Amino acid sequence: MATTRTATTQWKGALLDGSGTVSLDTSGVGTFEVSWPSRAESANGKTSPEELIAAAHSSCFSMALSHGLAGAGTPPESLTTSADVTFQPGEGITGIVLTVQGRVPGISAEQFQQAAEAAKAGCPVSKALAGTTITLKAELL
Repeated sequence: MATTRTATTQWKGALLDGSGTVSLDTSGVGTFEVSWPSRAESANGKTSPEELIAAAHSSCFSMALSHGLAGAGTPPESLTTSADVTFQPGEGITGIVLTVQGRVPGISAEQFQQAAEAAKAGCPVSKALAGTTITLKAELL
């Protein structure tokens, strides 16, 4: 069964001096301020499209990896994944680095790396972001 998730942005003003809010409508968990300076310079308590992509990617990847490991008979005790999305003004998103640390009894570091690579390839968000370079760093704890 397909699901649809919705977010809405209200923007006021021009790009460089304007600002807006993005609301996570489906879950209702919050509304977050956005602006060009928070995207291109420092966050200053506001979010950016890249941070939202990072959140989507790290959570999707963790779910995909957890599913793959469990399907192989080695469910993880824990996974901690971060996604660093790099934005270059004038160029766009120039890369994403996924970093995962996992506690997975019964597998080797090589098996964990293979499972992580498969999750990176199969994660729906990775597929949606196929136009950018995605680098993976995996560490079995």
